[in-house]
Amino acid sequence: MSQRPPAHSQASEELACFPYGAGHGDEGVCLLVRMGRHRILLDCGLADISPLLVEGKPPADLVLCTHAHPDHARGLLALHQAFPQLPIYASEVTTQLLPLNWPDIEPKDIIRFCQALPWRSPVEFIDGLCAELFPAGHLPGAAAIQLTYTAPHRSYTILYTGDFFLSNSRLVEGLPLEALRGLEPDVLIVEGSYGTARHPHRRQQENSLVDRINLAIAQQQSVLLPVPTLGLGQELLMLLRSHHLFTGRDLDIWVDGTVAGGCDAYLELLPHLPTSVQNFARHQPLFWDARVRPRMRRLPPEQRGSVGRSPCIVLTDRAVDWREYWQPDANAWVLLLPQTPGYPVRTQDLGLASVETYLLAQHSDGLGTTQLIHNLRPQHVIFIHGSPTYLGDLTGLEELQNRYHLHSPTTQTLVELPIGETFVQPAAPTETNYEGELTELGTVVTITLPEAIAADPRWNHFADTGLVEARWQGEELVLRGLSQRELLSQGGNTRIPADIECCGNCRHQRGQRCWNPDSPLYGFKVTPEGYCPVFQPAHGTE
Repeated sequence: MSQRPPAHSQASEELACFPYGAGHGDEGVCLLVRMGRHRILLDCGLADISPLLVEGKPPADLVLCTHAHPDHARGLLALHQAFPQLPIYASEVTTQLLPLNWPDIEPKDIIRFCQALPWRSPVEFIDGLCAELFPAGHLPGAAAIQLTYTAPHRSYTILYTGDFFLSNSRLVEGLPLEALRGLEPDVLIVEGSYGTARHPHRRQQENSLVDRINLAIAQQQSVLLPVPTLGLGQELLMLLRSHHLFTGRDLDIWVDGTVAGGCDAYLELLPHLPTSVQNFARHQPLFWDARVRPRMRRLPPEQRGSVGRSPCIVLTDRAVDWREYWQPDANAWVLLLPQTPGYPVRTQDLGLASVETYLLAQHSDGLGTTQLIHNLRPQHVIFIHGSPTYLGDLTGLEELQNRYHLHSPTTQTLVELPIGETFVQPAAPTETNYEGELTELGTVVTITLPEAIAADPRWNHFADTGLVEARWQGEELVLRGLSQRELLSQGGNTRIPADIECCGNCRHQRGQRCWNPDSPLYGFKVTPEGYCPVFQPAHGTE
């Protein structure tokens, strides 16, 4: 049931959050937070901003935008047009990238309505309310925002991550965790795009994708990669330009649609990109270069039907009709789509050789999310931006439930955030010691414990699989029960003969999940020994 947004409060020490958009599906992110008498709008990724216009006056005292992706920024221009006096702020790089959200309007015709804020320097907007930006990874200019409100008796802080990524990518340095460690905000608003899923190492993700593209080219197929305007496409181009399988190769890489405009924007941002990227650009162009192999060129719309007669790679935006590239006299195509965590990738039968998904993560996985939370130690954690199922996985983690107040609100659901002077952790239960016996027989060691231990409610979780892990901790031996989730995770390291048709040898099994849209197991976690009728081998030709 929808509720009303928080009104201006006379109480000087109230915190609340009201999501106009919680980032579920395609709804975008737009959060109204109340800090005492102040209201701050965090991001405006709504395609339709009418909910913000209901009262006929600005919905907030000011707006802060974390980064330039549409699901966080596409409503800003309409909001500015409705309330020209409403101040809107972001990082310098984000202010330069924002016009790409409105491709039908010439950038020169878009008034620069967003004001730039510096990195890591608190800025006071209103008496007692200030904000500080920290680089968040994910995209050039992306910021995590710390809001501080000073009330008569104490200060209150909210940290909003926007979209964040702890790891370095090729064009963006990751969120500097050491800069945030120890901030201890009262409230942490954090994205949970990947839920509790664990990712392979970044280099492994890159190599897996490059191997698949290389296989397609070797089989005389062309590869089509639909990507967002900003971020993933430029990362892919840098990967293909610098990976040893493609460096110096006689191959054309075509860039189409708004992705080419995104590349132009990156070139203008070169002084803001990592030093390694600036050094690369001193020796060869980042993107447009028809001399260095593989050649990288723009693809004019009228030439879409002429590519593909020899194997090539095409990057295009997601709004383009992919069928414009298929020609009867051209080679077969492979369509590679980025995974959308928690949501199935919907494709129609396009007569292609293959329609597949790949993982090249731009958001932190479950381990990175919990690592950030534990380093910040907030009282409240609000999860947004992800499928409700994945966000539910995070709120269901016992390691978080025992330490923090967890929230995963739906759109237009008010979250009150009462703050105590000290956050009292739940009291530890009184522990009972159990004495047992240890027996060594040949190569087997048996530990026998009394039956009474099974009466403890924690026993069911400990004995869930009947398997335990033992490790030394100083002079003591520690036993820990292994969960079903951990067995699935460990299964990815199990060696299975390559000639067996099972999930462990299937090209669509990544991160212990099936990513084949044609499989009945699509989106589910699978064991390496699992099987489905649309198995495809991970290596070699079919």
